[in-house]
Amino acid sequence: MTWSEMQPLLSQGTIDTLYMVLWSGLVTVAGGLPLGILLVLTDKGGLLQNAPVNKVVGVIVNIGRSLPFIILLIALIPFTTFVVGTFIGPTAMIVPLAIGAIPFFARLVETAIREVDHGLVEAVQAMGGSIPTIVRKVLLPQALPSIVSGTTTTVIALIGYSAMAGAVGGEGLGSKAVTYGFQRFENGFMIATVVVLVLIVTVIQLIGDLAVRLLARRVRTA
Repeated sequence: MTWSEMQPLLSQGTIDTLYMVLWSGLVTVAGGLPLGILLVLTDKGGLLQNAPVNKVVGVIVNIGRSLPFIILLIALIPFTTFVVGTFIGPTAMIVPLAIGAIPFFARLVETAIREVDHGLVEAVQAMGGSIPTIVRKVLLPQALPSIVSGTTTTVIALIGYSAMAGAVGGEGLGSKAVTYGFQRFENGFMIATVVVLVLIVTVIQLIGDLAVRLLARRVRTA
């Protein structure tokens, strides 16, 4: 396979992969961030200490994290079809990708928030700050560098998930690698796919690291 034949396939695969990762990443942050905050607030000694709620949310998150993505992907086919109308294609893959990543990201958010100095929380409480105020003005700003770092890790994991999704009808670079690289024994195309994936991951990691450094500097000077 020549470069002129590979280029359109790689371009379309890259677009599909970025599409899946972008939208599933946004849904993951929207779902995982409040879950992570809830795990901290309802834990023992938390601002909203509630053992039953914490246990239930913790079990749900643990179950979600324990399932291999390929099994989750297949198990969610009926739900994905109900939500999107099909279980094939980049848009359909957003559903299992997000559901698979939300528990993972929630634990990263929980860990990030637990690292915040409790003395800051007590200071705001002493001044009469409400729980929403503490979350918005203390917990999230102080934990933001770690949350961004966790977001970077999650997005990179989603790229790996999307490659697996491509093997079962999700399109993207994973699908192109299986169809044109593996099934047609085009080793050159397979290598090109790997190089593109490595470049995408590298760029995302560099951007994430830069954002973390800038945010950490801002937190230290605040």
